[in-house]
Amino acid sequence: MAINWKKKGAALSGVALAATMLTSGIASLTSTVSAKSTAKVTIALLLPDTTSSPRYETEDKPDFTADVKKLDPNATVDYQNAQGDTNTQLQQAESAISNGAKVLVVDPIDGVAAAQIVKQAQQAGVKVIAYDRLIEDSKPDYYVSFNNELVGELQGKWIADHTKKGGTVVMINGAQTDNNAVLFRKGALEVLQPLFNSGKLKLGYQTYTPNWDPSTGQREMEQALTKLNNKVDAILAANDDLAGACIQAMNEQHLSTKNIPVTGQDATDAGLNRIYYQGTQSMTVYKAVPKEAEAAAELAVALATGSQPPKGLVNGTTQNGMENVPSVLLKPVVVTKANVASTVIKDHYTTWARIKNPGKTS
Repeated sequence: MAINWKKKGAALSGVALAATMLTSGIASLTSTVSAKSTAKVTIALLLPDTTSSPRYETEDKPDFTADVKKLDPNATVDYQNAQGDTNTQLQQAESAISNGAKVLVVDPIDGVAAAQIVKQAQQAGVKVIAYDRLIEDSKPDYYVSFNNELVGELQGKWIADHTKKGGTVVMINGAQTDNNAVLFRKGALEVLQPLFNSGKLKLGYQTYTPNWDPSTGQREMEQALTKLNNKVDAILAANDDLAGACIQAMNEQHLSTKNIPVTGQDATDAGLNRIYYQGTQSMTVYKAVPKEAEAAAELAVALATGSQPPKGLVNGTTQNGMENVPSVLLKPVVVTKANVASTVIKDHYTTWARIKNPGKTS
């Protein structure tokens, strides 16, 4: 599948962030919002799907809901999931507005299309927080996410450091409609493009993956293997689900990934199982979702109650094509077999039992 790889929305990649904030982390995430509502308020949480990552149901939804209730017992969270349908997400936003939501926390399926959500919310006097993925060409009140170019840089550096000289790299990126996926790719190429240009590494195949769909990702990897006559020395997969799909495609050709670098993201139980127990995936990029959900809850309750967010919580801005959106930007971390215990286990993000038996809840 031939793809035109012209850069998409260069303005979207600008992230103004103080270096000291990146190294010190986000201050005051555990402080409470100064004012609570005297009447019941509704905050809508609109998540994109349940297929691109299991985190939305297992982490974001319960964490955000619990954090909001802790900050303001009078607040209600109206949770909706659009299951990958942009029109459904717009309808859910319209319904939340009609039902009296004071704040919409939106993780957009399509960052461009979601500008309509911001427009309708503002017309109704409703505040909007872009959550995890940027809403483009609009004026949301806040953006809460991670330094997403750094996510890609971490993946690209892993490939650069662990691929043999002259090796052939396959890049299976996320959905082009997701601005995060664009930034992940951009960050990775900041590291890898000079190596491709010099011939130290070869870019054998790359593509975006509509809807982050793993089955599509597996087909893409199969196409890469056909094109490259099964000669693949590294796989940059944008997240753990795509990594698993790529590994499956390799296995079907009786090719092992134990001796080549395979990246991932999200620190899923399945991904961590492949890293720690199977050795078929090299690393994942861990994004501490509980901290992201907590930051979004802090801002949402502040907006809903007309109070100020904790000092130091907002630590940067992100250009979305229309304005520099006030942002909370958290720092991602590389997880390998060597530091599973000191990262995701220490943070209570998951458990050894879940990693050993992915998909089980106990």
